[in-house]
Amino acid sequence: MQISLILAQQIAELFLILLIGCVLVKARLLKSADSRVLSVVMVYAVMPCVIINAFQVDYSPAVVTGLLYAFALAIALLLLLARLLRRPLRLDVIERTCIIYTNAGILVIPLVRALLGADYVIYSCAFLVVQQVLLWTHCRSLLCGTRGFAWKKIIGNVNIIAILIGGALFILRLPLPGLVNDLFSQLGAMVGPIGMLLAGIVIADTPLRQLFMRRRHYVPVLLRLIICPIITVLLLRVIGAASWIPDGHSILLTVYLACITPACATVTSMAQLYDRDAEYSSALYVLTTLFSILTMPLMVWVFEVLI
Repeated sequence: MQISLILAQQIAELFLILLIGCVLVKARLLKSADSRVLSVVMVYAVMPCVIINAFQVDYSPAVVTGLLYAFALAIALLLLLARLLRRPLRLDVIERTCIIYTNAGILVIPLVRALLGADYVIYSCAFLVVQQVLLWTHCRSLLCGTRGFAWKKIIGNVNIIAILIGGALFILRLPLPGLVNDLFSQLGAMVGPIGMLLAGIVIADTPLRQLFMRRRHYVPVLLRLIICPIITVLLLRVIGAASWIPDGHSILLTVYLACITPACATVTSMAQLYDRDAEYSSALYVLTTLFSILTMPLMVWVFEVLI
């Protein structure tokens, strides 16, 4: 219960920042188009610093084991979810991709830092790596209707590059100079606020009444925020995943947090790129983001009870 309460407080703080983004647009101090500037700062400055800084922990067999454990779980959970959603419920491509892929990059790192401490952020990177690879393989094939791998998009992705750099520094046991490490740490602290400001700016121009009135919207929202997390936590309990390694409970929580976040904003960008229904994808992103302030603490409480 204590973790879910702390999470509720952290999410409430982040959503107040989202509200500030909305107010800035409503007051005509910003335009929705201005979000591109923040997106560039987020993608090319803040996130790489967060990821590289996350790997600045002491090398030990326990950390390596934890990373492999987090990677294995992320791969298994994402692939299983993709498999389960192939046919049931008559979901269209946009609904399936918004249910499978989460906005973990923006939310999970600041939440893990607040709940478990900076030393656990490294395990969040495992989920981010797996999701980035699947976004440009599985998700891309769904949206464009063809099979194939966008290797340039994967290898050239700035987050993947940052993970490779951070991983190399970790394996070679090369600490960053103190000044650089402090710089990366300060920039990394901006990930949550900037991410939620971005969400607020996007949401400000969205006709919320229309979003809430369409009953079909609630099917993917319910699946993304409630049904899939519950299935995940039940599966993890059945297989006893928390007992596989020492400290498995806390490391498992970092992966689970990534699984219960709202729909992935990148899916909307990819829908635009491949001439899919980007408006519907954006609507699901907005709705899942708004409802997650209630569902995420609830799902973590379920995790605490069952795991």
